[in-house]
Amino acid sequence: MAQDRLEAAVAAGRSGPVITLTGETDLASVAELSALLSGQLAGGTRELTIDASGLRFADTASIRALMLAARTLNERGGRLVLLHPQQPVATMLELLGADDMFTIVRETPGQPEPEASPG
Repeated sequence: MAQDRLEAAVAAGRSGPVITLTGETDLASVAELSALLSGQLAGGTRELTIDASGLRFADTASIRALMLAARTLNERGGRLVLLHPQQPVATMLELLGADDMFTIVRETPGQPEPEASPG
């Protein structure tokens, strides 16, 4: 289905690039996701925000791509911020033990500052 396809958009954010993901990411789209993340990290970015509010599903390969980006940012003294993951994505992060690698904002928009998820 067309609505299941991964769609991504990049915009400039206050602290660095913001990638908005919608649809689903899986084995068929993980290369596209990895290339997008690598492109944003290539310029020495220290903070990358992923708006996951429209992402309905992410498989283990996709979570791994996000984990690798988070590790790169952590090594630079930066962070990966994951905004409003839907429950299936949040569950996958927790099952893989990846939720502590990100700053996860679970609250509704309007929250002043992202807080690190308990981990």
